[in-house]
Amino acid sequence: MINNTMLDNKIVDPEKKLVAIAGWVLEQCFRVKPEETVLVVTDGGVPRVANAFWEAARERVQEVLLLRFEPRPEHGCEPPAGVAAAMKASDVVLLPTVKSLTHTRARREACAAGARIASMPMITEEIMQRALDVDYEKLKRITYICADLLGKGQALRLTARNGTDLTLDLGGRQGVVDTGDLWQKGSCSNLPAGEACIAPVEGSARGIVVLDGSLAGWGKLEEPVRLRVEEGRVTGVEGGKAADWLRETLEKYGALSGNIAELGIGTNEKAVVTGNILEDEKVLGTVHIGLGDNKALGGKVEAGIHLDGVILNPSVEIDGRLVIVEGQLMITI
Repeated sequence: MINNTMLDNKIVDPEKKLVAIAGWVLEQCFRVKPEETVLVVTDGGVPRVANAFWEAARERVQEVLLLRFEPRPEHGCEPPAGVAAAMKASDVVLLPTVKSLTHTRARREACAAGARIASMPMITEEIMQRALDVDYEKLKRITYICADLLGKGQALRLTARNGTDLTLDLGGRQGVVDTGDLWQKGSCSNLPAGEACIAPVEGSARGIVVLDGSLAGWGKLEEPVRLRVEEGRVTGVEGGKAADWLRETLEKYGALSGNIAELGIGTNEKAVVTGNILEDEKVLGTVHIGLGDNKALGGKVEAGIHLDGVILNPSVEIDGRLVIVEGQLMITI
């Protein structure tokens, strides 16, 4: 785990500090070996972060590739075929991008081929220095407990004072963890890590979701976005400019884009809500709802888009047990 004193006090140069953090990720999360091939894929939006991973990898392995492609319009859109092929052929893949590649066929096929992947959409230098420096053993304990509760649950109810009241069927679906462990073949995680999530049974979600934290593709929400959900899909979007943007985006990508794809619980105590969904959805005690593609989470919908929205101070009840009460986790670590 990152030694905050070492990074903050002994390494003064900002670029060297980023390289040190990237090196720690390669060593601690990936356990990278000198004979492995490391691929850094970027769409040009975070050049200093991409370069930090490139430099750190050069110090540790013999083969390092850096590929850059033009940004895709939305999160979850496929990268170029050549990038997808390179991902499948690599041992370790780092994705510091603007638009997320997590919920893409390219990412899934690369993992199926054995690649270990860290997806870091919209990561910034500040996020690297803040939300990667956590107590990972504690994070893992919290995350696995939450994922176990989700995976063993049948019925979930999500509520909040902002008007959210959503019910979901979880039966038969497995809870998924995002803890930063990337040493096993085929593993994938966001960095920063800190999330337990699940793909609800398609068609089961019903009720109202009010997003009041942030929204992928938009940023921090100044005005809540209200979603009406029927038979597992968004059937109405209300609010201000962010709601207009979301409505237009869902219409552009078709009916499957409104699928209630995910319910996730944030477990990273260092993460804060800034408007960057990569970090926002990891904030301890928050809940995020994913729309669109859920194949990466064990679901059945391939939508070509995946958008997450964060709910602040939620309450979560699973099979009658309160797991979160107004943003406070009610679990014993």
